[in-house]
Amino acid sequence: MHSFAYHRPKTIAEATSKRAADPDASYLAGGMTLIPTLKQRLANPTQVLDLSAITELKGVSVANGIVSVGAMTCHADVALSADVRKVLPALADLAGAIGDPQVRNRGTIGGSLANSDPSADYPAAVVGLGATIHTNTRQISGDDFFKGLFETALEPGELIVKVTLPIAKRAAYMKFANPASGYAVVGVMVADTAQGVRVAVTGAGACAFRQADMEAALAKSFTVAAIKDIVISADDLNADMHATAEYRAHLVGVMARRAVAAMA
Repeated sequence: MHSFAYHRPKTIAEATSKRAADPDASYLAGGMTLIPTLKQRLANPTQVLDLSAITELKGVSVANGIVSVGAMTCHADVALSADVRKVLPALADLAGAIGDPQVRNRGTIGGSLANSDPSADYPAAVVGLGATIHTNTRQISGDDFFKGLFETALEPGELIVKVTLPIAKRAAYMKFANPASGYAVVGVMVADTAQGVRVAVTGAGACAFRQADMEAALAKSFTVAAIKDIVISADDLNADMHATAEYRAHLVGVMARRAVAAMA
């Protein structure tokens, strides 16, 4: 590792002011990405700002048809929340299938979203449920948040504070997981929301995206049969040692059909 200064701010204001004073400082959430990159000497921050002591960034609440999750809430807390399990079980299921127990007890929703890993699970929930990302300065629609590979709408130094997710009429998330890491080779969230049917895909492209053809078909008939003949283009999809672009295109259809079937 490179040498760096370590700070553990107690408030959002303290964290953001330290980051504003030093553009080369990095926030540390769960550490699932930053710590490995530090070990590999791929990151060289002058300061690491550990957010774990900021209590206002933690917790899950449900009110007025909205699930609110603090940015420093770990995946396990979302998965085990009785409130989430009651009103939005698809979100609890998604969180409970992230990585392994060690990852779920350290990784956070804010860190996952800020990193925008193309194979992360939470982006499918944010896009699929029409969530809103709340930062220390503004609110960003889930549809506008992910911009590309490891790229988001966040400005330098901007800090995710919480995520609010509208409770869907019904929703389900299905993924084809990498057997070693648990990352989504392809994951699909299908949600019947107050704003209409939403189908969000993660793992297949540079970042999470919506599948418009499936949304239109399911809006007419919320059945597996409605989407069984939709052909997903492999253009611009990821290809790596785990799956070709064509196989990922196939998996989008398979996972979407399984998600719809789960709600039957």
